[in-house]
Amino acid sequence: MRKGEKGKIFVISAPSGSGKTTICKEALKRVKNLVPSISLTTRNPRRGEKDKKDYCYTTVEVFKKKINNNEFLEWEENFGNFYGTPRRFVSDKIKDGKDVLLSIDVKGAANIKKRFPESVLIFIKPPSIKELLRRLKARNTDCDEEIARRINIAKKELKRMSMYDYVVVNKKLNDAIKEIIGIITKEREVRGGVYSRGKFTKKRK
Repeated sequence: MRKGEKGKIFVISAPSGSGKTTICKEALKRVKNLVPSISLTTRNPRRGEKDKKDYCYTTVEVFKKKINNNEFLEWEENFGNFYGTPRRFVSDKIKDGKDVLLSIDVKGAANIKKRFPESVLIFIKPPSIKELLRRLKARNTDCDEEIARRINIAKKELKRMSMYDYVVVNKKLNDAIKEIIGIITKEREVRGGVYSRGKFTKKRK
């Protein structure tokens, strides 16, 4: 990256159970100058999650105050809980020349693309709905009713894959990680260009 050049936003979305969390963690470990945007949420931590590492956990009251203060780049309500991307953190990192990785849902990704057309959207696709169902059951964190709800949402999310610049099928985890790291590396090589479906189209003035 040249001195004074701004960073880029990389967005990764996926249906619940598609391996998004693991893939993002590995990408952040292996890619230099890539930092995570840690979402704020009102849901309770899952087993093994840590505050300010996986999410920043807060109350509905505090979250709504932040909405009113325009402190989010985007926010959504899913499964009865609120999730939001902190505006100041992302803006500051980009100005400092850092690339920022956002792990957010389809609606949030669409909002980020509107605000930052140069952002790179990557969708992680499960091999099949049957396999996704198996993975959700294997997590052993949700009841049958919750799993059914997540599968229904996943089907809707899969219909919106066309808005993403890249789609990566997570059949084998290590292969998916390598593919996403390759995408980030490729997009960095022509920083300052404008992309459509991952192809360089023109230089910005």
